[in-house]
Amino acid sequence: MSLTPDITELLARARADLRMGVPVVLTDELGFGVLAFATETLSPQRLADLRGLGGDPVVAITVRRAETLKARAYDGDLARVMIPADAGLSWVQAVADPSDDLNAPMKGPLMTERQGSANLHRIAIALAKSAHLLPAAVVAPIQDGREFAADHGLTCIDHARAAPHLTDRSALHPVVAARLPMEVSEAGRLHVFRPEDGGEEHYAVEIGRPDRDKPVLARLHSACFTGDLMGSLKCDCGPQLRGALAQMGDEGAGVLLYLNQEGRGIGLANKMRAYFLQDQGFDTVEANHRLGFEDDERDFRLGSDILKSLGFNSVRLLTNNPAKIAMMERTGIAVTERVPLKVGETDFNRAYLATKAAKSGHLL
Repeated sequence: MSLTPDITELLARARADLRMGVPVVLTDELGFGVLAFATETLSPQRLADLRGLGGDPVVAITVRRAETLKARAYDGDLARVMIPADAGLSWVQAVADPSDDLNAPMKGPLMTERQGSANLHRIAIALAKSAHLLPAAVVAPIQDGREFAADHGLTCIDHARAAPHLTDRSALHPVVAARLPMEVSEAGRLHVFRPEDGGEEHYAVEIGRPDRDKPVLARLHSACFTGDLMGSLKCDCGPQLRGALAQMGDEGAGVLLYLNQEGRGIGLANKMRAYFLQDQGFDTVEANHRLGFEDDERDFRLGSDILKSLGFNSVRLLTNNPAKIAMMERTGIAVTERVPLKVGETDFNRAYLATKAAKSGHLL
């Protein structure tokens, strides 16, 4: 029946539940079930209630966070950290949050599970990450997961149905487009695209009337609240945004794709956590790893999808990032020219830019 939520809608509901501190139930093909909480939003009362169910809850963390904590990741890409019987919520959340690592190092060694499947733990982490929470989950086994979910009004996610949707990008659909006169060009137009998975919308700013049969001057720009709006000196995002639009205005045509993937895809709150760690002496990549993220969590394929939807198949790409060029080529958008965009260096971001060049291959 069409009134019943499909797996995409259930996953969107699960992300919202985790952000609110509500647990979700995850089940596998054998009927085994776990109760999963986002570690960041877990409350003392719900931790107590979870322990009252019996079983042995664990904190599931990514291998990046496990490396920081010197915890053995027997599952390869994640570790299941056992929670001591006397550990309170602050201990549990400190496993996920590196903010106080230097002031109060974890007492170890941390014990991690190596028996049994980690498939449901993997989904729990993926859901927390896609909800822009810290990539960690408190997970505990339960009897008859589907029945438990029904009895407690919880969202229930089946592993086999969910797994493909957590790795594939959601389809984007055009919502509306309207004229938008701007300082750089009175001939501006804004297109809004909405994903099917309930995620954030993405935008295309079209300058002039670019010829669809020729390579368009294009820029994939990831949203940066601090740089784009607040004039932050810690990054070069704001100057890159304004510089790209200005160049398109000067040439009379272009497309800027504004992708809502704040903080290289980890969200504003986690980006601020990374900034806090940078103030402790870690570079931008090290900070992401300590949080449990990869160097870059963005999906640039979204940009290719939008360009194709607008009728473009080749670009002159305004970028310093070779990964964007490689992605375009892999997804069927020809890059006829890389147009450098070297702007915005300050005393505050010089080390950040050097790290991007040294560790992420940016051409600076």
